[in-house]
Amino acid sequence: MIHVLIADDQRLLLDGLQTIIQLEEDMEVVGIPENGLLAYEAVASLKPDIVLMDIKMPVMDGIEAMKLIKRDFPATIVLMLTTFAEDKFIVDAMAGGADGFLLKDMSADKVVRTIREALLGQLMLPAPIAAKLAARLSALSPAGSDAFDERELKRSGLVLTERERKIILLMIEGYTNKQISVTLFMSEGTVRNYISVIYNKIGTNDRKAAIALLKELLLDAAY
Repeated sequence: MIHVLIADDQRLLLDGLQTIIQLEEDMEVVGIPENGLLAYEAVASLKPDIVLMDIKMPVMDGIEAMKLIKRDFPATIVLMLTTFAEDKFIVDAMAGGADGFLLKDMSADKVVRTIREALLGQLMLPAPIAAKLAARLSALSPAGSDAFDERELKRSGLVLTERERKIILLMIEGYTNKQISVTLFMSEGTVRNYISVIYNKIGTNDRKAAIALLKELLLDAAY
């Protein structure tokens, strides 16, 4: 049985999602908290397999609740519920560890399919969300190089390809390898290979140390 927790303060949507999920023979809604704090507490006590988390809620918003859940219960899948695709929320949620997004206007069959695919380890990004992520990446690096201090790069002797620069920008945003692979339409293995090359170029195999070094090569305007 797949145990689902739905966190949303909009009763109509909450009831609709609950009905859709309860119609599935192998799914069960185990809780319906109405704010982020209650959602975090419910995950601690109910141990659901997956959480459908609204982004904007009272007391504690969904992104902060998701971050706490992924920190303390990393095996729990968290999909963010949204009716919009604003850049800031997408980036914050992805960097915080969200396993994907569910658009609130999705059809019932797509909701169920997304839940099943997320449980198989797939990062779920509806087309409008993926488009916003691509736009965000483009804004961070309009020509693939504008975000970097070229003088500092030359001084350090570091030569970066276009793809390496995009990966670095996402690493600095806090994206995991899986999130980078989905955003750049690459396999996770290919992302790991690129990151290994980047590590070799800067002389460290530690991700935190690498990010700290790479941040020094970015213009302040990129943040």
